[in-house]
Amino acid sequence: MMFLKKYSNYLVLVILLCVAPFSYAQQFNEGDVLFQVSTIDALMEGVYDGDMTFAELSEKGNIGVGTFNALDGEMIALDGKFYQVKSDGKVYPVDIAQKTPYAVVTTFAADSITAISGINSMDLLKKRLDGLLSSKNLFYVIRVDGEFNYVKTRSVPAQTKPYRPLTEVVKEQSVFEFKNIKGTLVGVWSPAYSKGIGVPGYHMHFISEDRSQGGHLLEVDVADAVVAIDITSDFYLKLPLDSEFLNADLGGDKTAALEKVER
Repeated sequence: MMFLKKYSNYLVLVILLCVAPFSYAQQFNEGDVLFQVSTIDALMEGVYDGDMTFAELSEKGNIGVGTFNALDGEMIALDGKFYQVKSDGKVYPVDIAQKTPYAVVTTFAADSITAISGINSMDLLKKRLDGLLSSKNLFYVIRVDGEFNYVKTRSVPAQTKPYRPLTEVVKEQSVFEFKNIKGTLVGVWSPAYSKGIGVPGYHMHFISEDRSQGGHLLEVDVADAVVAIDITSDFYLKLPLDSEFLNADLGGDKTAALEKVER
């Protein structure tokens, strides 16, 4: 419990959690909206140019994940700020005039908060989080603040046209490993029926507490952390209108290819 005191933003809610467990039925905030730019299958096909600026995206949410035009690194939105993790593993400030071809954000309002510890793999973290989800038919945004024994992330270099499919790009990904680091995992959980639109299951990014390192999460060993989950009942999808998206082949099942990209 001493660890929880480090996260003053959640202290009051954690105290309430200790007094009485959260009930999803009681704490669920109706009207929460998950806002998404484009689809994961479009990104898989190499649609890497977007028409939404980060200034516009900031009006849709204050936490989430995504990427940048030309697939120039991994995006983390946290506490209303946007961060860009480039292929060198370093975090850069985001010009609000930059655009995104794919992003998922919401305005965060925690429906549950749980302390976790001693979870030494990504698979075990997913299983632990599974037990905190009230239904497999809703969308969730997940924030995990804590101390990590080990974090493994990746990012990809900016691309030039003609763009290659994402399965080809990740062959050139840069992989980073961090030990004994404090930071935040930001993730989105999407239901199976959203296949082709979002990433079914967990899509998570990491950023260090000092906002200097991060990337797309590949593996993790959690020492002590606090998990905050926001249930989102409304989903809004904004599709690009450029020729690349309109002419992309978005048919077929890309599940196997997406699994390779995510892991």
